[in-house]
Amino acid sequence: MTIADALAAAAALGLDRLDAQLLLLHVLDRGAGERGWLLAHDTDPLPAGRMEAFQALAQRRAAGEPVAYLTGEKEFYGLPLRVDARVLVPRPDTETLVEWALEVLRDREAPRVVDLGTGSGAIALAIASARRDARVEAVDRSAGALEVAAANAARLGLAVQLRQARWLEGAGQYDLVVSNPPYIADADPHLPALRHEPREALAAGTDGLDDLRAIVAAAPRHLAPGGWLLLEHGWDQAGAVRELLAAAGFAQVQSRQDLSGIARCSGGRRLELG
Repeated sequence: MTIADALAAAAALGLDRLDAQLLLLHVLDRGAGERGWLLAHDTDPLPAGRMEAFQALAQRRAAGEPVAYLTGEKEFYGLPLRVDARVLVPRPDTETLVEWALEVLRDREAPRVVDLGTGSGAIALAIASARRDARVEAVDRSAGALEVAAANAARLGLAVQLRQARWLEGAGQYDLVVSNPPYIADADPHLPALRHEPREALAAGTDGLDDLRAIVAAAPRHLAPGGWLLLEHGWDQAGAVRELLAAAGFAQVQSRQDLSGIARCSGGRRLELG
């Protein structure tokens, strides 16, 4: 059985070619960036036992399990993060939130930052990596998620304070509150396709806005004057989130587009006092 045969077998299961290549590289102990190696060695026979391992992963992927759970790793903002079923798989669109966060922190020295619902630690660690002077706190109510985030922080050598809480419970004062909270409606037809990821990190009430409402309502008490609240939300929720921010007294309320040109993040600034 050659590399080409293995990829053909995965295609017969309905796997996307990129997914199949990533899984095959994983079982061959090669990096995700070595897809060119597969093409150059497509007639090479697979080492003993590797075809069986690849077929097992391909079957799980065909059943809908994310590639990142199968390989145990996902890159986010240039950081190789370890992930498993205790946390959401970090999405490239969330990098929009990180870029905006770094923009609003540009002129602040040693900024105080909190990432709510940190999961794997993706947002908190990306900010900590780009701003080594930042004091970054990562909050999640899931003990399992915090274990994943802690392991990622340790492996990457990044100083992030981890705390178990629901949103801003027990929080201090920050220059930036940032979050990618659950925002899918409970009855959304897309939820079944995400069944392998933790539902509590995905769904948020009948309209998907329950957690966004809670964060917006609490954030003003925890933001320093001029501090920012930045939120990721669903593709059709930008208007509703901007209304929540405006009603809570935020200024400079605006949205940012993701890689597909969809208004994916919204935020606002707490007014300066005086």
